[in-house]
Amino acid sequence: MATLAVTLDENLPANATAVGGELLRGLVELAGTHEVIGDVRGAGLFVGVELVRDRSTREPAGDEAGWVVDRLRERGVLAGTDGPHHNVLKFRGPLCLSTGDVALVLEALDGTLGEQAEHGRPD
Repeated sequence: MATLAVTLDENLPANATAVGGELLRGLVELAGTHEVIGDVRGAGLFVGVELVRDRSTREPAGDEAGWVVDRLRERGVLAGTDGPHHNVLKFRGPLCLSTGDVALVLEALDGTLGEQAEHGRPD
């Protein structure tokens, strides 16, 4: 009951909607910068970023996604992979995630994808 009370008292569902929208908008912006992002989708704080080797063929970038998840963890951001080809970065933030946290996630992902592009695909 205490958890439910805090969730309602602090209006965490509305926070998840607002902050999740900010996260989605930021990820869509990153898709304009990084060719490896094939699609961004999600609702609230449950968001997926599909990585592809080629946007026209939609070839899944599973190895690259695993590498990105490892590098994100080194930068303090937890994510996982999902999908049949393990090429979707999965972000599941807590209801209390803030706009500052979103900025950290976006900065870490931008830096990691830039590093990945600079050094090529992982083996």
